[in-house]
Formats: sequence, structure tokens, C-alpha cells
Amino acid sequence: MGKHINYGIIGCGMMGQEHLRNIALLANTTVLGIIEPDPGMQAEASKLAPDAHFHDSIESLLADERLDCLVIVSPNFCHADQLLEIARRRSLPILVEKPLFTHVSDIVRLQDFEKNYPAPVWVAMEYRYMPAVTALIENAPQDTGGIDMLTIREHRFAFLPKIDDWNRFNVKTGGTLVEKCCHFFDLMRLILQSDPVRVMASAGQGHNHTNETYDGQIPDIWDHGYVIIEFASGSRAMLELCMFAEGSRYQEEISAVGVAGKIECQVPGPTRFWAADLGAPPIAKLTVSPRNPPGPRSIDIPVDPELLEAGDHNGSTFYQHQKFADVVRGHGAVEVSIHDGMMAVIMGMAAQHAATTHETVLIKDILDGKITTLAV
Repeated sequence: MGKHINYGIIGCGMMGQEHLRNIALLANTTVLGIIEPDPGMQAEASKLAPDAHFHDSIESLLADERLDCLVIVSPNFCHADQLLEIARRRSLPILVEKPLFTHVSDIVRLQDFEKNYPAPVWVAMEYRYMPAVTALIENAPQDTGGIDMLTIREHRFAFLPKIDDWNRFNVKTGGTLVEKCCHFFDLMRLILQSDPVRVMASAGQGHNHTNETYDGQIPDIWDHGYVIIEFASGSRAMLELCMFAEGSRYQEEISAVGVAGKIECQVPGPTRFWAADLGAPPIAKLTVSPRNPPGPRSIDIPVDPELLEAGDHNGSTFYQHQKFADVVRGHGAVEVSIHDGMMAVIMGMAAQHAATTHETVLIKDILDGKITTLAV
């Protein structure tokens, strides 16, 4: 089982509570400290982590010498500042939720953080650890003969309510293609084993949240779009996002195609949103379609019902936490680095900028500081 791990959690809204439920499934773990300013979320978190003491600041949380690691699950726009404050006070292993940052001005600050922070930092990219996605990643090189085209489709529900409605506005989220889609841009880099070069996009706000107002402001968060990215390897990838398609049987579909054939996976959305009158929820699938001999072969990729109950990400949050706990105990290595997290956000920023300006965006121009103000 290994050394007992004591966790500190920053943020216990909907995703923070998913982290709490999955930490509870790990052996030899306790959540000792939580920062969560909202009374309602505090009450829910205390049910999931009864041993936790609630703190009102990072300084207070880090004063507990018993802590072995931290998990940051605060709103997007808080992540960069919180990482830097932790670095000033006490270096502990950190699992930080995506997106790593929301403003282009954070890039230099986080590059400096990456260079100087002495403890492991793992950026939470849960989609890597969905079992069907993991199977596709492992088998794609052989089954495609080398990927030329990669397509990721997410057809899902609208953004859910969050405390203070912070996820309704680009300024606090970084925009939909950062907030929601950095997961997919991370998958593109991982699957293709290459870095992005050029980004084209068309996206906007079609239907969702247009009849809502907050302090007199109408939400500007996008709900659909296409993104095309060219990679240094010569491969091409496309993202198709629609957030008014909750009637779909599968939420995520990934397809990789090369000279030898195609491999694809289909992943259902959260079990709690599946309509009971439709029968049993769908099971994730993996399909391989070789060119010779032609014909698809499909297998189901089931997930333990206990893990499905613990979160909305097809069991992946648990598998991610298993690996992070190994790193905290001194075994294994960080699989999603600060650099990985930064690149996923930069790709999302490039896509937001491309869709807004109707221009092609070079990733190099963002990394070199030539684009200092991103249109979102």
C-alpha cells in the first residue's frame, strides 16, 4: 500500500468533490485540509472528507506540517497565482486542475515556476486516463501505421452552473477552447507525439446562456466550433465541439487514421445524465478498422461501476490519482508536466484568437511573445 498520504485541497466545488470521492477510494489516504469559501460547498465537502479542517488561506493550509501534497481545483483564473503563492511558502507535490492558466501574460511566470519549483507538479488531464482513450493511445501507432489524421469530437451538454457563475465569461475561463478543450489539445500532442505549428478555427456562441445575465452582463462563453491544427510531424488534427448535443449516445469520439488503417474510440458522458427510460447506459468502445484485410473489429471497454459513480470522467480521475499518489510516495514519474499543461492552454488560446480574428495563428508567435493580447 505504501506510505500514508495526507492531502490539502484548494477548491471543493463540483470537480473538487469528484477529486475527494476518488481520493477516498485510494488506500492509505486522508484529506486533512481544505480551502473552500462557499458555505454550501463546504458542507458537501465535509461529508466526503470528515477529517478535514477548513482553512481560509493558502498560508493557513500550508502551516499544517502533516500535509504531503496539494490538489488545486479552484476556478481557472486562480491557478497561476495559487501556484506562485505555494512556491513562495512551501514546496509540496501538486496536482493542479486544467487549465493551468488563462492569460497569455502568465506564460513567462509559469515558465519561471517550472524552472525553479523543486517538487513534482502534475497537471490534471483526466481524458488521458479514460480506459478507452488509453487503449487507443497504446494501439494507435501499430494499427494506423503512423497517424496522418486525428479527429476528436465532443458532443455534450452545456456548461453547468458554478459558484458565482465564473464559467460564463471568457475573462475568467480563458474561453471555451481553453477551459473545455485544453483536454483535447493535450490529447493531440500526446497521441501524435509532436508539437503544434499552425492553428485555424471557427467557433462561437450559438444557443447556450444567451438568455442569462449576471450583474447586467450577458455570458460570452462559446458553445460550438471547429479547430484544425497542423503539427511539426506533418500530421493534422481536428476538434469538433458542440455543447448543445446532450442527446448523443456517446460524448467523446476519437478517430486516428494512417496508411495501415483506422482506430477509434467512443466514450459515453456522465452516467448520472443518462436518461433511465433509455435502458442501461452505453459502454465505451474501441474499434480497429484495418485497410487489409478490410473490416472493423470492435470491443467494449467497461469501467468499474464504483468509479463511474465517483465522477463524471469515465473512471479516469481515479486512475490519475493512483499515478499521482505513486509520485507522492516517491515512485513513478509525473506524466503530465507543467510544459504539457502550458502547451495545451497555448493551443486553446491560439484557437480562440484564430476564431475571433479569422486569421491563422502560429504557435511560435505566442511562445515568442509576438502576440501579447489575445482576442477572445
